[in-house]
Amino acid sequence: MNNLFNLDSGVMGALSKLADIAIVSVLWLVFSLPIVTIGASTTALYYTCVKVIRRGRSYVWQSFWKSFKENFGEATILWLFILGFSSVLGLNIHFTLQMTGTFGGILRGVYFLMGILLIIATIYIFPVLSRFSMNKSSIIKMAFLLSIKHLPFTLPMTVIVIGMVVLNYIIPVLIFVSPAVTILLCSLPMERILKLYIESSEDETIDEWYLE
Repeated sequence: MNNLFNLDSGVMGALSKLADIAIVSVLWLVFSLPIVTIGASTTALYYTCVKVIRRGRSYVWQSFWKSFKENFGEATILWLFILGFSSVLGLNIHFTLQMTGTFGGILRGVYFLMGILLIIATIYIFPVLSRFSMNKSSIIKMAFLLSIKHLPFTLPMTVIVIGMVVLNYIIPVLIFVSPAVTILLCSLPMERILKLYIESSEDETIDEWYLE
């Protein structure tokens, strides 16, 4: 029985991971409340989930706050771009739904395709930002190219994200753990992809633990 509650036991390790998942999920929620900070908060969430929960490095608060501060400017601008572009796209789709005929159908198809591309590229944007020091246009370009090039990995990640959003709608209390769970599941293929480019990158700011 004593071994069960030993700090090095499997049970305690699992409980510690669960606690970290809940804590970082709550941090993401709190830091996302202003809405405009969702990008920085998501970047910090990805960074912390991989570094602390998956790799066992550092602590949740320290890692989250470090990433949030360092990427706040770029992440916020990127998020506002995504928010603005998706708003315009949504209005255009709504407008074309009022149209009839072949031309209206073609426009709807084009806008829906653009929406899908925006969603899959967004899945990559903040993980890429958490890893690489690049300007905003390069991050968007890299995220878009990775989402297409690694489509067999992109599709299941998209299903995970959409599926978790639906689950949160059905069971709202999941919001206290679902942000970290979603990131952890997506990080399994995402890390395999990013590692390919980290190993060939000349960016001296990349931490060694990324390659583990």
